[in-house]
Amino acid sequence: MTNRSPSFKNKTIAALLASIGGCLGLYRFYLGGRRDIWAWLHFACLPLSLLLYFSQATAQPFFAFAPLILSTLGGFLACLIIGTMSDEKWDALFNPDEARKSDTNWPMALILVFTLGIGAGSLIAVIARSFDLLLTGGMYG
Repeated sequence: MTNRSPSFKNKTIAALLASIGGCLGLYRFYLGGRRDIWAWLHFACLPLSLLLYFSQATAQPFFAFAPLILSTLGGFLACLIIGTMSDEKWDALFNPDEARKSDTNWPMALILVFTLGIGAGSLIAVIARSFDLLLTGGMYG
């Protein structure tokens, strides 16, 4: 039976959490715990966006959900940064006192391809919708 340390931070799990739950800061909670202020700021984007949406009946939903959209895009970016970091650098940052070493394989490549596709498409959509709303007043959608 292998000795699994609860403090060992798996790079693949962190990248998956950043890709799927980056808008809620799940990867930040995984890496830094409950004391990470950035994790709580990510997490606060959902209630803040809902509050803005329900308090402003005439506001565009796009602008009401802007905090959540930015948090989501930040999660995609974090996934790409985590995934492209070398295993040695990852272990030096997050597993300095661990005997186990990170060894990422093909699942990381799949996570990165998925995140790059969804993240790039989302960023293009956000830019297009922003220009539509700001320059035409939402005439095209």
